[in-house]
Amino acid sequence: MASVQGDDDEILADINITPMVDIMLVLLIIFMVTAATIMDDSIKIELPEASTGDETEGSLLGVTIDADGGWHLNGSEISEQGLRDFIREQQRSDDELQAIIAADRGIAHGDVIHLIDVVKQEGVTKFAINIDPPSLAPLGAATPAAGDAGKLE
Repeated sequence: MASVQGDDDEILADINITPMVDIMLVLLIIFMVTAATIMDDSIKIELPEASTGDETEGSLLGVTIDADGGWHLNGSEISEQGLRDFIREQQRSDDELQAIIAADRGIAHGDVIHLIDVVKQEGVTKFAINIDPPSLAPLGAATPAAGDAGKLE
């Protein structure tokens, strides 16, 4: 608010930024709430880490095995036969179909191999395994002693 002191001839043009700050705080709160809502729609899996992973291009087949062993195709739950049918349909229009396979860390190796076999049986020869890059330890971090290398805990 502008305040007038003494003379009526002086014009004080002080900018009051309180309403602008209030609006920015409300926008921040709205952004935080909507961002949390958007993130809840994803399939929750814990990918294994690997230091040699490369980026892959997008694909029509994003196949995921969640922690309960359920299969998901591009975010939607699907059965094995449904996956086979989808691949056959896509093969008609795209000869260079690529699958990106992601599985929860706790899923048995045999289940992942079965999924890869299903994809390969349907004619998809190019596939990639999705991983999380490892978090690198900072320089000078403690490393295991040489005698601890063969011990399992």
